[in-house]
Amino acid sequence: MLLLLLQALTLHTSLKIPSVFYYSSTRMILAAITTLFFIICTGSRYINTVLFLKSGHSIRVEECPMLAKLHQKKKHIPTMGGLLILASLLLALLLWMDLHSSFTLILFVTIIWLGVLGGIDDYLKIKHKNSKGLCVWKKFGSQFLLAILLGLYLLWPPFSELIHHGSWFVPPTSKIAKEMLSMKDMYTYYFIPFSKVALILGGGGSIIGFFITVIVVTGSSNAVNLTDGLDGLAAGSVLLISLVLALVAFLSNHIEMAHYLNLLYIKGSGEIAVFMCAVIGSCLGFLWYNGYPAQVFMGDTGSLTLGGILGTVAILLRREFLLALVGGVFVIEALSVILQVLSYRYRNKKRIFLCAPLHHHFEFKGWSEPKVVLRFWIIGFILVLIGVASIKIQ
Repeated sequence: MLLLLLQALTLHTSLKIPSVFYYSSTRMILAAITTLFFIICTGSRYINTVLFLKSGHSIRVEECPMLAKLHQKKKHIPTMGGLLILASLLLALLLWMDLHSSFTLILFVTIIWLGVLGGIDDYLKIKHKNSKGLCVWKKFGSQFLLAILLGLYLLWPPFSELIHHGSWFVPPTSKIAKEMLSMKDMYTYYFIPFSKVALILGGGGSIIGFFITVIVVTGSSNAVNLTDGLDGLAAGSVLLISLVLALVAFLSNHIEMAHYLNLLYIKGSGEIAVFMCAVIGSCLGFLWYNGYPAQVFMGDTGSLTLGGILGTVAILLRREFLLALVGGVFVIEALSVILQVLSYRYRNKKRIFLCAPLHHHFEFKGWSEPKVVLRFWIIGFILVLIGVASIKIQ
């Protein structure tokens, strides 16, 4: 919105606006500052409001009865703190992103779609005590539908042309700008960390890519949701991954840098970099209140949305495998739940872990909550370093 205002002032007045405000690098910094200070300045008032509404955090007792003892003190801590994150992201998007960019539109839809879904789920849990919220199939169905629409955007040319304006793609092997890829062609390119050669799916590759999109978006959304069980764990982990995706988006927006680093040049991906910096600022601001001992939890409103954002951005940047690498904490947490369920069902109710997701297993082993969170952050940071190294090595 401010970009449009600056352009209008430049065209219709004699006022000279410094060109630095148009640079994506400048807007990345401003977006992070906006979300950070928005949450810090409004967080206390929001927490007092939701406390007044008596929105408490629900604790799973059926699957892990001991959780009630470990987390008894969290019973009355308010949830739905994700609304703070969503509001800050929407503010940064409207202020600092190009509203004409299709990437801006996709990210806006992702925030609204998953934010509403998570909000309804949290509301039902608050309204009906001991409720599990939305039916599992309704929740998964809504996530699948969003992923399907994103897949159609990338797979079906008439649909992508309807909402996509002017963006084009240059593969790493081309001589700068000689060879340009269409949206559909670009969708068949997959990049494996540390590999110099892109994996190009031929024949029915677009169909395979469509299913990969659905898996990445829904899987990422639910993996972050599962990880959101300890103070600051999900927010800190999302922050680390967002750093890598912001870096990739920024580099992919510059054709010389992209060619030098063997990256896919994506015109306009600077807007994604701006948005991911907004996510970094919002997670950092949320940790102000969510760090141990937490004053508020993000709930499904925040975790489903942040996870969906990570998956969507990875798809748009063609970095699905990089997301799996740097988001290894989320992958392990999700796998621990899947393995626990399969073991319980097919091994005569035997469990692999004392409690799933994995972070609760270590709590049951006697680790303190801050120690679990800190060690998971350290693991996440190590994976981030490996992921950044893979960009240079490839």
